[in-house]
Amino acid sequence: RRINDGMGEYVAEKVVRLMTERKIHVAEANVLIMGLTFKEDCPDIRNTRVVDLVETFTSYHANVDVYDPWASPAETEHEYGISLVHELKDNHYDAIILAVGHHQFKEMGAANIKKLGHANHVLFDVKFALDRDEVDGRL
Repeated sequence: RRINDGMGEYVAEKVVRLMTERKIHVAEANVLIMGLTFKEDCPDIRNTRVVDLVETFTSYHANVDVYDPWASPAETEHEYGISLVHELKDNHYDAIILAVGHHQFKEMGAANIKKLGHANHVLFDVKFALDRDEVDGRL
């Protein structure tokens, strides 16, 4: 239980380390978190640990966008105070974290996900949805 409870902070620290190696300033960075639900292809947001990831990046003063086609925007706002984004922005993000392995994200593929980031960005795959050689880091 303790390990699961610390995963959001652990993932954030790994991403921050990768950003720092690329000389990307974390404060005011644009971070995209793809997925919020408890598991892939499911609308259930109860017990999701992705919230911890959002909170950790917010504590670093990063600008965090959360995108999840399965989650209810109203429920997410009510339960966690998180406003989901409805459209993804090309060439906008300094870090992209694939937090939930929804089929939509897998179908996008690494090339299309990378288009969302600046030329110098970090792509981190928490769920092993993409091939290892297509991402900058993973668990």
